[in-house]
Formats: sequence, structure tokens, C-alpha cells
Amino acid sequence: MTTTRDTSVVAFLRQIPFLEQLPYADLHELALLCQSEQVQRNSVIYSKGDISNHLFVLLRGSVKVCSFSEDGREIIKEMLSPIALFGDLGLVGEKERQENAFSMQDEAQLLRIPIEAFRKLIRRHPSLSMEIVDWLGSRLRRAEARLEALMFKDARERIIDFLKDSAENQGKKIGFELLIKHSMTQQDIANYTGTSRQTVTSVLNELRKSNLIYFNRRSILIRDLERLV
Repeated sequence: MTTTRDTSVVAFLRQIPFLEQLPYADLHELALLCQSEQVQRNSVIYSKGDISNHLFVLLRGSVKVCSFSEDGREIIKEMLSPIALFGDLGLVGEKERQENAFSMQDEAQLLRIPIEAFRKLIRRHPSLSMEIVDWLGSRLRRAEARLEALMFKDARERIIDFLKDSAENQGKKIGFELLIKHSMTQQDIANYTGTSRQTVTSVLNELRKSNLIYFNRRSILIRDLERLV
């Protein structure tokens, strides 16, 4: 028997790019194995060294995936908003987590999916493996682009690139402007762009004085994306 909960989970799963074309019956079977989780703000979802036996779908809230340097500095690799799949490297052989995942300033709602259930789906639909490889490849290319930015761009350019990417991926158009609603602190932005909180504050204030952006604790308004250089 299909419940309202199952139908909702299937709808969320269809928003994952490589699952959208799968038959309803397969997604319903996967939905039955999903566990819903509510994670309090600023809480651990998984830690480096944990067993990689589940992957996650972010339904609500924000999640950061990060590592820590030997001196304890946080290095944010990804900041995720709904609908996002993460913790998925177990699909390609990861046995233990190599990074950490935390909820951010808001409570997060997740789906937890057993890796083995996903592998069963891949065995049933072999073409799915290539779609997953393509999807992971696109993530790798984004990571390489960020690494190049850290090497070849200055702090101001990296912060502006972050604003542009956020506007293009999460921005809601309001007239000629783009509104980014978020749960990031300025320290989060610094940890993502490889800068300092003081530098982030300085650049954001400069852009606000130039009337290119407006920001408060929960949102950033991009007034003119083309002039944001």
C-alpha cells in the first residue's frame, strides 16, 4: 500500500538528476528503505572515520561538508541546499568517511538511504552507474575549479565568485535583482573561500557601499550580477 509519506519521498527522489527517469516502482521500493531524520542546527551528521554505509538527501535546511587542518581550522568543501545528495562516495568504494558533514544555522531535514539499496538499484539498471559517474565527474570538475581559484585568484575575487555562484544556483529573481536566502555566517563564507572573516566583512561592506549588494544575517541581495566584478 502506498502512503502519502511514500509518495512524498518518491517526489523528492525524482529531483535527484540520475533518478528522475527511473520507474515509479523502483523509486517506491527505495522510498520504503529511506529513513527521515531531523537534525538540530549546528549538529554532526557524520564524522571522518565513520562507516560509509548510508547516503543522504537534504530536504530542508543547509549542510556543510568539511575537513579540519592539523591546527583545527575548518575547510568547507561544499555548502548544500535542498534538494542535494551527499555522503555518496560509498557508492564508488569509500569504506570510511574522509570528511565531516554538519547542519548549519537551521534545523535540517534529511533522508538516510542505505548504500546497499542504491547498489541493488544500480544492478537492476546498469545504465545508472554511468549516470552516477557523470554526476560525480561534474562535482570533481567544480572542486578542481575551486582549487584553481584558491591558487590563482585573490581573496576578493574568490568571495565575488562565491556570490555569483550562489546567485546563479540559489538566487530568486526579484525584478532585476537576485535574492539569496541562506544560513551561512561570514566565518562559513571565509572557510569556504579560503579567506578570513575580516576579509569577508571588508569585501561585503565595500560591495554594499557601491550599491552592488545588500545583506543581512539571513540573506544577500545581488543588485546587479553583471556589475559584480
